[in-house]
Amino acid sequence: MKPISIGKLRGLQQISSKRGTFTALALDHRQNLRKANPSFVNEEELSRFKLDVTSALAPESTAVLLDPEVSAAQAIAQRDIPNNSGLVVALESTGYTGNATSRQARIIPGWSVEKAKRMGASAVKLLVYYHPDSPTAKEIEDFTSKVADDCRRHDLVLMLEPLSYSLDENRKLTSEEKYYAVIETAKRLTSLNIDILKAEFPLDVNDKDESRWRKACEEISAASVTPWILLSAAVEYETFVQQVGVACAAGASGLLWGVPCGRRQSCSMAMIESGS
Repeated sequence: MKPISIGKLRGLQQISSKRGTFTALALDHRQNLRKANPSFVNEEELSRFKLDVTSALAPESTAVLLDPEVSAAQAIAQRDIPNNSGLVVALESTGYTGNATSRQARIIPGWSVEKAKRMGASAVKLLVYYHPDSPTAKEIEDFTSKVADDCRRHDLVLMLEPLSYSLDENRKLTSEEKYYAVIETAKRLTSLNIDILKAEFPLDVNDKDESRWRKACEEISAASVTPWILLSAAVEYETFVQQVGVACAAGASGLLWGVPCGRRQSCSMAMIESGS
């Protein structure tokens, strides 16, 4: 494990349990929530929804991931984040620029690592669309490295979320292609001084062979030079429970569960205590 500064160590303590595991609530969604519910086009309604969910579920989480546009400052002002739950602030603009097979990323206009630090974040999260064989792979690596440098300068934990995509815009990644992309991504991007990897499950959801699950997750652990946690990726709850069990047995340090919801009144959340 690489050395870590005392400031980053403190940030990691704030977003994890006493056992060093992560059970984080992801509420930084913007465009996806607007697509799910037309009323969320109104930023006041979107903010109200996120604050309702944060107030209800943050006490069951080690950390809450919020966007700085309509929820992070508001949650702090309303005291919706308990003192024993850390705050993670998303930095990236929603969606991506470039075309579907060579995607690019950018920071939310007007936001920065320094600004997240000043508002009291324990960590920042950066989402990048990345494929190791994409024409923009080097550009994304340089972008990630620059953000990592800023986080090191401001002593703030960097949680990186790379999302894979197909280089053929007419089809999704096959299970074998996803296996390659997720493992190679862990190898390349965790070497850029990030602190936590938010990894996709490294096989297609329709691949039911748990021996392959275990082997693939062990390969993430071997490839990553940082702790990693598993993304829920909107799979069914029962499937995610199985994935978390396999991933944590293979070296993952916990999970990050996004809230699956359309209308505020029908939103539900299931928290899992990982045993890593």
